[in-house]
Amino acid sequence: MLVRIWPISMALAASLLLLAACGEGQETTGATVELSDEQVRNIVRRSYQYVALYNVINKSATDPNNPLMTGWNSCVVDTQLKDHNLKVIARPNNDTLYISCALDLRKDAVILDIPAFSSKYVSLMTFSYDHYVNVPLTTRKGDFGKPERVMFYTARTENYDGEVSDGVSRTFEISGDFAGAVFRVMPHASDPNKFKTIVGEMQSVKLSTLSEYQGGQAKPADDVTFPPFGQTDADVFGINLLEVMQFVFNHMTFDPDDEIDQGVLDAYKPLGVEPAKTYNPSSVAQIDGERFREVAQQVQKENFAILTSGDFTKWAPRILRPKGETDLDALVLVSVVGPIGLPLEEATYPAVTTANGTPMNAQNDYVIRMTKDQLPPAKAFWSLTLYDLQNGFFIPNDRKKYSVGENAGMKLNVDGGIDIYVAAERPEGVPEENWLPINRKEENMDMIMRIYVPDLETFRVWSAPRAELLSD
Repeated sequence: MLVRIWPISMALAASLLLLAACGEGQETTGATVELSDEQVRNIVRRSYQYVALYNVINKSATDPNNPLMTGWNSCVVDTQLKDHNLKVIARPNNDTLYISCALDLRKDAVILDIPAFSSKYVSLMTFSYDHYVNVPLTTRKGDFGKPERVMFYTARTENYDGEVSDGVSRTFEISGDFAGAVFRVMPHASDPNKFKTIVGEMQSVKLSTLSEYQGGQAKPADDVTFPPFGQTDADVFGINLLEVMQFVFNHMTFDPDDEIDQGVLDAYKPLGVEPAKTYNPSSVAQIDGERFREVAQQVQKENFAILTSGDFTKWAPRILRPKGETDLDALVLVSVVGPIGLPLEEATYPAVTTANGTPMNAQNDYVIRMTKDQLPPAKAFWSLTLYDLQNGFFIPNDRKKYSVGENAGMKLNVDGGIDIYVAAERPEGVPEENWLPINRKEENMDMIMRIYVPDLETFRVWSAPRAELLSD
């Protein structure tokens, strides 16, 4: 099947058709070009990391329906664990608290004042629309033992000349003008006094622009119009893909020697979308949005199949990496199944699947058994969280119990192992801490294990547990 982009000039159409076939092109002005299924799929796959993160970052910063909305150049601090009302991001985390900061680095560098933390695990992760993940600070490397002041900027930041201001301990360059900086903090929720102390430490994190830090006023940042984000990634592919990608291209750093960077630029050039251009719907190609939506949904389906196949662990060394340390397949996978997370040395996210590989379904009850020797090889801590498969959201329940682990609660047996039950009713004799409630209905589910600071040597030979179907 071909996707048709409607004609302006037949001569130019023929030229563009040839250029699209070879992946190169000149400026286009609404010309006809025919894209094969393979070319549409290539565009979708090369766009997915940007579409997913455009939705995540812009929802976090600007969506009034988002209870965690930050606004640009500000932070929101968690004071309690997430619940099933959170629907901003797929497969959210329920075993750490977050400090979420949305950064607009176009006109000014941004400075974070960070305290020392009492928690056994803290990390600071940064990312932009390209979905490459960097972890500038982490307790794994001995950070957060003392207060620090760190500054963030991009290659385009106007009010930054490369010099380190007095009192700033570290500087970090981010690839995109619009970015996220997210702290994960283990809150030690089982210890109320320590939990209160850690929340107070989190609330002391302070954000300021470089201008403010130097005694001036924050520069106005209201001169930008964002394309609408989608409620789902498929919405962007179906409604305003070219507009979003033009905006992304204008606010990202692209490496001329990076194949993934150049691949997406080459894919869009024949469509009239290039860095430093202004989006004009009359001068770009007119694509069939519904066709792109369908292909995006197919890519989603394929990658969810990887998640539920039990093979997701094999991908761990390749996902959520800095630029140059990953590949397109891994970027697509993680952008589909759950954007934003930590790289392998900080955390890993093995899926817990059924013995026969079929999705868990809420029409049935399950048990996940681990002996002491089979427990996850975590140097910090671990958790196991239940989601609905389609959306990746917590399954609603009155107990607000979505995970089992050190923060959400768990009870080991006398031998040091644990049995975790997924069931509509708590089985007799099962500790409350080890029961994950479900609603009896036709709904596929999946379980994600989080292992913080995994023992990588042990992890290479360790196998995630399987969910066993319980008979009536």
